[in-house]
Amino acid sequence: MKRLGTGIGWRPEIADAVEAMPGVDWVEAVAENLCPGHLPASLLRLRERGVTVVPHGVSLGLGGADRPDAGRLAALAERVEALGSPLVTEHIAFVRAGGPGTFSPCLEAGHLLPVPRTRDALDVLCENVRIAQEALPVPLAVENIAALFAWPGEELTEGQFLYELADRTGVRLLIDVANLHTNHVNNGEDPARALAELPLEALAYVHVAGGVERDGVWHDSHAHPVPAPVLDVLADLASRVTPPGVLLERDEDFPGPAELEGELAAIRAAVERGRTGSRDSARCSGRSTEERPAGEPVRRRLALDQTALLSALVAGTPAPEGFDRARLAVQTGALAAKRAGVVAKVAPELPEILGAAYRPAFLAYAGTRPMSGGYRRDALDFAAHLLEPGAPADARVRREVRAWWRERSGPVPRSRRPVVRLVRGVRRTVLGR
Repeated sequence: MKRLGTGIGWRPEIADAVEAMPGVDWVEAVAENLCPGHLPASLLRLRERGVTVVPHGVSLGLGGADRPDAGRLAALAERVEALGSPLVTEHIAFVRAGGPGTFSPCLEAGHLLPVPRTRDALDVLCENVRIAQEALPVPLAVENIAALFAWPGEELTEGQFLYELADRTGVRLLIDVANLHTNHVNNGEDPARALAELPLEALAYVHVAGGVERDGVWHDSHAHPVPAPVLDVLADLASRVTPPGVLLERDEDFPGPAELEGELAAIRAAVERGRTGSRDSARCSGRSTEERPAGEPVRRRLALDQTALLSALVAGTPAPEGFDRARLAVQTGALAAKRAGVVAKVAPELPEILGAAYRPAFLAYAGTRPMSGGYRRDALDFAAHLLEPGAPADARVRREVRAWWRERSGPVPRSRRPVVRLVRGVRRTVLGR
């Protein structure tokens, strides 16, 4: 595995700072935000200087019940080729559910949601990872995610789940130590046990990020400084293996260059602290080399389970049995808040038009209108919602929103099926109610 060194997540908001920052060996860029034929000039300059650029995907949904979409895989491969990257990364998560086979509409989470750590879900994930590996021109690494809630009836720990995934597929692992800390606070999972169970020889690199605790729940915000407990998990990992690379992620509320450089220095210090206190650690993996192809009945059961959960989170249907309803409510709020934030970025004219009314108006809309076609479609649907009869918008707002909508979609907003039919349909077909 190529030694990457210390890196930082490349974002347009900090592009100039990253270019000027000393000691940055490599960067990672969100794959879906890049156009292969029109790469940002900043990334091109970094590449010309010999800085490695790794595309980081967020939309494959490798942990979903469906097989990976060939078009999404081709798009990811195209970005790998355009960047000359030595590897590509994605997440162990599902991001959509519903559609054919579930008798329900296709629903988008707009965020990474945890996969149940069961043998059946592992079989599906392994098959999906193999499909992705065959379609991609470079090695694939997959990342453990942060979770606000846990699935009931899980059969494996996080470390065991990751070990078996790597053992059965040969996939590399992108270990996010901030996510291990998040799952410790939220679900009582021990980061040290997870590290002891991991196949560290499969480690591709490490993510480090900040978060915030609210009402006893840790939110992996990527908008706050890296806290000491996350650096402690990083040091523990570095005591077990020398990480090929470590990368700082920051996605919101970007600080100045000096603060970012300070965080990179703290990351280097944590790795050195772990290295000097290195130890031999026994791994209790529960390894299994048994191959279990994921049959269609297994995929269908997983599809129904994930659809029931996602419809509870975004369409207001009842929570499935066994889940912590309070935690699901926190996740629902987090999904809606993220939708509001991303739509504000992809369609900045809408918050400009609505002003302070944008966020409450969008959250009210999101509470009854699940996302089904990505964030750009969501922005158009929100604008159409503001133009519906009875929508709480004054004449000036309606006029400006209509002009914005027409410029992007045509003269008349399409009619919308009432959300109550969606909710009743999902409840009847998926939950049997």
